[in-house]
Amino acid sequence: MSDLFEQDPLMMEESIESWVITKCEDWRDNYQSNYEERFDEYYRLWRGIWDPADSERKSERSRIISPALQQAVESNVAELEEATFGRGKWFDVSDNVGDSERQDVMFLRNKLTEDFEDCKVRKAVAECLINAAVYGTAMGEIIIEEMKEMAPATQPIMGGDLQAVGVNITERVKVKLKPVLPQNFLIDPVATSVEDALGVAVDEFVSLHQVELLQEQGVYRDVYVGPAATDSELEPDQLYSVYNDDKVRLTKYYGLVPRELLESAMADENEEEEEIVEVTEDSESKRESRYVEAVVVIANGGILLKAEANPYMMQDRPIVAFPWDVVPGRFWGRGVCEKGYNSQKALDAELRARIDALSLTIHPMLAVDATRLPRGAKPEVRPGKMILTNGDPREILQPFNFGQVSQITFAQASALQQMVQQATGAVDSAGIAGSVNGEATAAGISMSLGAIIKRHKRTLINFQQSFLIPFVKKAAYRYMQFDPENYPVADYKFNASSTLGIIAREYEVTQLVQLLQTMEKGSPLYNTLIQSIIDNMNLSNREELGAALQKAMEPNPEAQQMAQAAQMAQVEFQKSQTAALASQAAESQSRAQKMAMETQLMPSELEIDRIKAVTTNIRKGTEDDKEFERRLKVADMLLKERQLEMQKSSQSAKEIKEKESSELEQQLMSRLTSDGR
Repeated sequence: MSDLFEQDPLMMEESIESWVITKCEDWRDNYQSNYEERFDEYYRLWRGIWDPADSERKSERSRIISPALQQAVESNVAELEEATFGRGKWFDVSDNVGDSERQDVMFLRNKLTEDFEDCKVRKAVAECLINAAVYGTAMGEIIIEEMKEMAPATQPIMGGDLQAVGVNITERVKVKLKPVLPQNFLIDPVATSVEDALGVAVDEFVSLHQVELLQEQGVYRDVYVGPAATDSELEPDQLYSVYNDDKVRLTKYYGLVPRELLESAMADENEEEEEIVEVTEDSESKRESRYVEAVVVIANGGILLKAEANPYMMQDRPIVAFPWDVVPGRFWGRGVCEKGYNSQKALDAELRARIDALSLTIHPMLAVDATRLPRGAKPEVRPGKMILTNGDPREILQPFNFGQVSQITFAQASALQQMVQQATGAVDSAGIAGSVNGEATAAGISMSLGAIIKRHKRTLINFQQSFLIPFVKKAAYRYMQFDPENYPVADYKFNASSTLGIIAREYEVTQLVQLLQTMEKGSPLYNTLIQSIIDNMNLSNREELGAALQKAMEPNPEAQQMAQAAQMAQVEFQKSQTAALASQAAESQSRAQKMAMETQLMPSELEIDRIKAVTTNIRKGTEDDKEFERRLKVADMLLKERQLEMQKSSQSAKEIKEKESSELEQQLMSRLTSDGR
């Protein structure tokens, strides 16, 4: 032993079973003083069982309990169950990033799913969810059992002439989940989780034959174990009579224990010396610690059945737990019953007061003059009853009542029921008035459902991270350790595949349908929205519909080739049209250039013609000058006329050019637009 810690002289005389039982008794005292009474009342309210402690006043006679809290618990639990198991595949396995082979991952997931179905894990998880909703915290114990798998088979006999029909029996290790009630679970009061605690213990009654079978298999020590003493606090249901025969109080402790006590307990066993050396002569890093992780099983509060170091390869504790709603700094959480407790008590008081008042106002009563009744008369009120009086009955008998019950109690009861729903987040068929039952707009309904879905999602994430994924991990590690033939050892990562619950799914389907109405059938997003709607609907043939939709979305190769050919032909046709329009544009441009050149050369030609006309055939003498002047004036007039005509023709040619250019531009733009589409 290391010199870091000195050995306690008192611990040298103490046994490991007495150390464990002392711790467990202290933890049970803390549980009884803080939680037991409240948990019992939550259980009664959920079951609808009346108890004298539930009476609000001494004169209360009615024993009715409103089902509002029962409905809230069942609604919340059903929502989480649907979100977890509604799609069939409720967990997934992922491999490392560099591994492209997924066959091993798929095999592990399918194998785990098959074994979980055989061990009825889904039923156990559902029971844990109910415990969390009622008590605020759910606990589960991971149990390893060696079971026999039987399968019908045939075997040839007599040289193969006949076939013998029988059963093949194979022994396999199976991992189960066992729900644990709060009164059977003990934990370090200062711990906030199973991993942070000094230890946890499961203290419950089991059948005597279960202990004897494990003794025969060598799991427990071969010591005498008799029936246990009666303790009603450990019973699952304390409202019924307790069966006391053939029961053993078994305390299973998982956690840290003093190393010297564990070594002493294991040294006392008559087992092989190699196992003792393997535990006591461990690595120096472990020997420096005062405590060691161990598993200790004690029967009837003092008989040691098993004491060994933690046998699991990951050194984890076989307990998973989660709070329905986290209470900071506490292990025990806040459940649905605690949330709706005050509203439920007020609703019960309202209903009981109304029923008690109805008994005084509905049932007939008589005010009787006792001095004028015959001796021994019994003035009971019932049909056909004859009451004898000494005198006029109208003067001796008089009906009597306390008035009428106020109608306001109906409205008060309805308001209190809404308070239960607001406190717990549960929505029944009536819905929350003004928000879900049609008294509000679509936007108001969406806001109300959004708030409800957020509360369910918050609890769902807490359940996945604290309970579901740790259980799948621990179960897979135990299969890898004790059944390596079927479960190859590797480092896998587990993820929850939980989805939306019923309310959330219906709400999402409504939103998708509204979005689908705004889409055209030819839109690429149309089929994707239909696929999302099918995935969120709770249909029996959902997978078949999804596969048919995926097949319909796949393109036809022949149709795809024809579409490509048509598209190529259309492109070639558009290219030819574009080339023709370009050639027309070039021709128009050349004509415009020719006309512009002619217009530029026309004044020179006109000037030459003018000179030629003026100077031709002119006679000599004075008359020649006059003739020249006359011809010059005529030539000027003709020149101006031709200039005007040329200007008109040039302007018309310009307009024609502009018109042709604008038409060509419009044709090109329309063609480019059609090509872009």
